[in-house]
Amino acid sequence: MNQVKTVEKTSEEKRGDRRERLREFQSQLLERMQVARSSEATSTNQLGVMIGDTRYLLNLKESGEIVSLGQITQVPLTRDWYLGLLNVRGNLIGVIDIQRFQGRSSVEATADCRVVAFSAGLAFNAGLLVTKVLGLRNVAEMTAQQASEPSAWKQQSYLDSNNQSWVELNLAQLIQDSDFLHIGL
Repeated sequence: MNQVKTVEKTSEEKRGDRRERLREFQSQLLERMQVARSSEATSTNQLGVMIGDTRYLLNLKESGEIVSLGQITQVPLTRDWYLGLLNVRGNLIGVIDIQRFQGRSSVEATADCRVVAFSAGLAFNAGLLVTKVLGLRNVAEMTAQQASEPSAWKQQSYLDSNNQSWVELNLAQLIQDSDFLHIGL
């Protein structure tokens, strides 16, 4: 008589499965971003991220790699929104808490947090700390709204079909902001 054994996965195996699913998700997202960048729909497809409790849209031509938070090395005598340097495959990028830069509370670092690097085309070695990556969003399917806090780098607000508000960030404009460029105390 054959007996069927059920084998429980160990917590180590479960963590390995979660890591593998995360890698697959990141790989698929990167692939979709590359396809979207090369298509004519780039202006309508944008990367949706959550920073704190605010949803933001990032232009795919201005957004670079999405990496895990990792070990950030603090830099002395810098502003509180400049979190420090992160080594991404041998390249150092400055990590910015954009929420803190705007005078709000700091983003809480959790397991879901990621750093969205600025694209190489911007020639600015930095990345934004995001609470969560939400994937690609099509602004053509959203309704434009009056921006609640207009600035050169917060260009447009949108309302999606679920009545959720989104703010479009222009990273090219952000790196020209004199306050953003002065990280020193």
